[in-house]
Amino acid sequence: MSSKKKPQPRMLFATPDGEIYDHPDLLLMVRRGEEFGLPRPDEITPLPPESEFFMLPGRHAMGYNDETGQAEIMEELAVAAFACPGHTVTGVSAYESDEDAPILPLLSYGAIGYANGKFWVCAKKVDQDKRQVFTHIPQDRVDGGARQLIRDMPENRLVNHLAGCALTSGCPAAKNLALGRFECPLPTARTCNARCVGCISEQPEDSGFPSPQCRISFTPTAEEIVQIMQRHESRERRPIFSFGQGCEGEPLTEAELICDAVKAYRADGGTGTVNVNTNASKPAAMPALKIAGVNSIRVSLNSARKGPYEAYYRPKGYSFEDVSETIAKAHEVGMHVSLNLLYFPGITDTEEEFDALVELGEKGHYDFIQLRNLNLDPELYLDLMRPFGHSPSMGFMNFKRRLKKALPWIEYGYFNPYLG
Repeated sequence: MSSKKKPQPRMLFATPDGEIYDHPDLLLMVRRGEEFGLPRPDEITPLPPESEFFMLPGRHAMGYNDETGQAEIMEELAVAAFACPGHTVTGVSAYESDEDAPILPLLSYGAIGYANGKFWVCAKKVDQDKRQVFTHIPQDRVDGGARQLIRDMPENRLVNHLAGCALTSGCPAAKNLALGRFECPLPTARTCNARCVGCISEQPEDSGFPSPQCRISFTPTAEEIVQIMQRHESRERRPIFSFGQGCEGEPLTEAELICDAVKAYRADGGTGTVNVNTNASKPAAMPALKIAGVNSIRVSLNSARKGPYEAYYRPKGYSFEDVSETIAKAHEVGMHVSLNLLYFPGITDTEEEFDALVELGEKGHYDFIQLRNLNLDPELYLDLMRPFGHSPSMGFMNFKRRLKKALPWIEYGYFNPYLG
């Protein structure tokens, strides 16, 4: 049985006016942490639909000269790809930055090249779920669904907020609510007890990059939340409800409100998976959430090590020890526990991070890892992680295999699973 050999893609570069070309001689290079090299055959994928190209300002394209065995820097600008949700970036774009290069927006920057008539991105598909694929859905269906929600619940402020997100910012979660499918977003919290470097709803003025989303400006009532849950359940036979969205702070700061809403929904016969996307800062909240009817939590972390975690999340009034305790407590009371692991090639897939994830799994027992991309300027993140020390990258596929061998019960994906 012969396996089809993966090609060696050529490097892409961009001219100042935004035209993108493939280089006739130089090969695609990738960056994993502080290492630059060629992509491994097992870590490239044909560019999936609904992915995006970026030209990187102030960053010069870097490619590999096969004849000299050397990397070459071009005058022209580097190019990167944002891989369609469901794919995890395995190598970031390789480039050399100017000293005055602007900070990049809050996205992931996958290395991308060209070979055999198609684009190839350093990313792997980790979830078959088409939850955030809208290729064959006309925009007027989304708009019509959003406007119908507003007509049916005109007094509900949360409906107005979410329908507005579907109509204006194209938020995938809000679009799914408008379409009555998959996962229903339930933002609740105006405040947060962390100051994440890559927060998408609130950035200080001196961060150098804007927040792509606006944080919710009111606290919904339990009745407003329940109305939306009941509406979504009437349209989706496998409903998932998620507190903790990009447009809010930390949902556990509103744990009492969540308990009231979920209790009322369940008391009226409400079915489906109720999940809280959280920084897991409040272990004491887990028993009450479980009693109210919350099935699962998804714990966001960039690292299972205290130093790197706290450098990125910058917690206010909690510590990494609370995160570890929350995972253990959620498992103890019978919740499904996912990690929202913010993966960054050459940092996450190193021995130090691997060992810490294994220890966290053995101690606290999580069930599922969502292999999400860390959306941040790569050099900003590497500067942040430099003090903590990382050994060479083991590669994404090796990392996945080894973690599954060490913690055989875990499953991988990208989205919150429906639990039945």
